[in-house]
Amino acid sequence: MNILIETLGWIASVLIVGAYALNLRGTLSSQDPRYVWSNIVGGSFFVVNTYHHGAYPSALVNVVWVIIALGALVRKKS
Repeated sequence: MNILIETLGWIASVLIVGAYALNLRGTLSSQDPRYVWSNIVGGSFFVVNTYHHGAYPSALVNVVWVIIALGALVRKKS
């Protein structure tokens, strides 16, 4: 189980930092659904990882991160 939790944390890091880097380079717009989904999936994986490690403030930040990204996705569909 620990390997799964750690793998989720590493995937989350790659998704969020990777999307951010691509956004800064102008390769991936923050309005692109791939950017938003990277934040949703990455944030969700971080919630699992940080909660498992007892890092509750980080877990809460990532819950908010996911809610913000979900809001952006819903606004985009409207």
